Amino acid sequence: GDLVNYTAREMEAYIPMFSTLKSRHGVFSILGNHDYGFPKFETFTNIKEAHMANAAEVETSHQALGWRLLRNESESITIGDESIAIIGVENISARAGFPSYGNLSKAYESSKQIPFKILMSHDPSHWDAEVTSGFKDIQLTLSGHTHGMQFGFEIPGFKWSPVKYIYKQWAGLYQDNHQKLYVNRGFGFIGYPGRVGILPEITVIELV
Repeated sequence: GDLVNYTAREMEAYIPMFSTLKSRHGVFSILGNHDYGFPKFETFTNIKEAHMANAAEVETSHQALGWRLLRNESESITIGDESIAIIGVENISARAGFPSYGNLSKAYESSKQIPFKILMSHDPSHWDAEVTSGFKDIQLTLSGHTHGMQFGFEIPGFKWSPVKYIYKQWAGLYQDNHQKLYVNRGFGFIGYPGRVGILPEITVIELV
């Protein structure tokens, strides 16, 4: 999520570069809170209409990139004799002030018979709010959103950032019984064009 900061048009110059990202099983993506944009609301009848208009333009960018944008839906990939469900929801947040247009029940429906499920949900507050209580057979959730507040520090066995006082899960791997959440620190920025102590991140997760 968060392909753009403010408006869909920000992505136009980056499409040639990001379209080179390929995967044997496809590239899957979701929307983050910024992908709904911050357009001039006076041209729309309500905020949701404005958000959906910007999200539709962002979706066009995903299509140009060759990515499979999951908007409250799921797909499965087969590796050998095993199937994995990839579930993607639009932004769902447990915090006030953030757009919540996701529907996990809808996204989950077509994948419930697949034994191993990976959920992509941009805002990590969604994990405690719904996933661990109502969807216990989703083994792995992948989130982002916090950026680690682009400030903090890490040493072996300890990490800290002011964002920890806002988000319980803000960077790295978390576990609740058999369910796991991984929060990626991202590689862009919002506001300050840099990072102090919290480096950009591309995560490789190996399923064994």
